[in-house]
Amino acid sequence: MIEHNQRVAVVTGATSGIGLAVAKELGAQGHRVYIGARNAENVSTTVKQLREQGVTVDGSPVDVRSGAEVQRFVRAAVDAFATIDVLVNNAGRSGGGVTADITDELWDDVIDTNLNSVFRMTREVLNTGGMRDKKWGRIINVASTAGKQGVVLGAPYSASKHGVVGFTKALGNELAPTGITVNAVCPGYVETPMAQRVRQGYADAYDTTEEAILEKFQAKIPLGRYSTPEEVAGLVAYLASDTAASITSQALNVCGGLGNF
Repeated sequence: MIEHNQRVAVVTGATSGIGLAVAKELGAQGHRVYIGARNAENVSTTVKQLREQGVTVDGSPVDVRSGAEVQRFVRAAVDAFATIDVLVNNAGRSGGGVTADITDELWDDVIDTNLNSVFRMTREVLNTGGMRDKKWGRIINVASTAGKQGVVLGAPYSASKHGVVGFTKALGNELAPTGITVNAVCPGYVETPMAQRVRQGYADAYDTTEEAILEKFQAKIPLGRYSTPEEVAGLVAYLASDTAASITSQALNVCGGLGNF
């Protein structure tokens, strides 16, 4: 078994929000981290910042909607660190509106970004990343509480995240005999740049202010506040640990009590 401080974690969508918090937390725990996101400049800047914080890190741009780019990205991670032990599928996007008005382009892009990418990244890490040949591995998919319940004006997003949860449960059972665990982390409302865009979208749809939407959302959360990216990253890091070896095929909420399912 590879020692904890030698393990390699790949994190997608890692230049902001939850992905950045995950990269920092895994790095702080001694993982070597390889990050990806669509914007090359953001990746370069984030790598520099993480290195300044003492993280052993590298990265490259990747559009997770592209099979060819996913292959190139995973190969680059292996070239940098020789192997992949932990995969965090975090890249994603919001998307919705009145369902009868949703275009094929929007629907397809949300599904491709949030769901198809999880399959492509996972397959590539199992093969090119060498995970399937080992007796240890962690695959952690960032889903959503919207992957367990329907979200009004969020049909594409909710459908994509339900798919991630289903994929997680199926693959977790499939890989259980191999020592590779597969779990989903399901954030509720988390204060990230994407959350701000979502609030603005609802404000536009309901002809109100973003502040009014924020108050409405917070009122639904038993804790009365959004979760932080660091709180989500804490669960991801736990699932990546040896201690979590008996947890697989689960979809675990980080949502301040918003969902008790």
